[in-house]
Amino acid sequence: MDRNDLDDKEETLRFFATAPRPCSYLEGRNAISVFADPEAQLSPAIYNQLARFGFRRSGNDLYVPACPGCSECIPVRVPVAKFKRSRNQQRVWNRNRDLSCSVLEPVYRESHFRLYARYLKSRHTGGGMEDPTPDDYMRFLTSNWCDTLFVEFSLAGRPVAVAVTDRLQRAHSAVYTFFDPELERRSLGTCAILQQIELAREADCEWLYLGYWIADSQKMRYKSRFRPIEAYREGQWGLLEDE
Repeated sequence: MDRNDLDDKEETLRFFATAPRPCSYLEGRNAISVFADPEAQLSPAIYNQLARFGFRRSGNDLYVPACPGCSECIPVRVPVAKFKRSRNQQRVWNRNRDLSCSVLEPVYRESHFRLYARYLKSRHTGGGMEDPTPDDYMRFLTSNWCDTLFVEFSLAGRPVAVAVTDRLQRAHSAVYTFFDPELERRSLGTCAILQQIELAREADCEWLYLGYWIADSQKMRYKSRFRPIEAYREGQWGLLEDE
């Protein structure tokens, strides 16, 4: 990609592919990602442009899946002005009205880290993520060049969920959400997305980016429940129809 597309005509932004690794979402497949040059001076402006091509942030890195012969990872985003909660989503919203929501700076908090560690131990056992350090936690969720928010949900003063959200130009990007695994009945993951949609609306954003929708992955299939939703396919965004 030429930096003419990134509002900078002086140099070219390089991209690098990773070595193949086992896919985290589809059994028996290998995955390859393409990263924006980690030595480049990344910025919110570059992030904003690359998000339009399906890129995501992880720590200081911007990446997109690029697996030969596979196009299962579909970037999706919610046009927030048009979004309407389904009946089930409204029930989830009502069920969590007793939670307090605070928008916080992306700094280390011991209560958040303990919640994150419990969540990983419950959801990612055996995946190499279940025993994080505070440095692992901050390196994964934050960046030294990005405008990030920690959206905290608390019950009786105790944090029960945190949604990490990046602010882009006229858009927000949902980076990662973790929550108390003992409160499964509350559907806190769904609640977090609904709240992020509301925050994007309040900020006069056009979209909330939700990352990748994968039809054959139970972990990623849920994203298509937030309607209407747009998908990036063959170089353009369009409505994701029922599939």
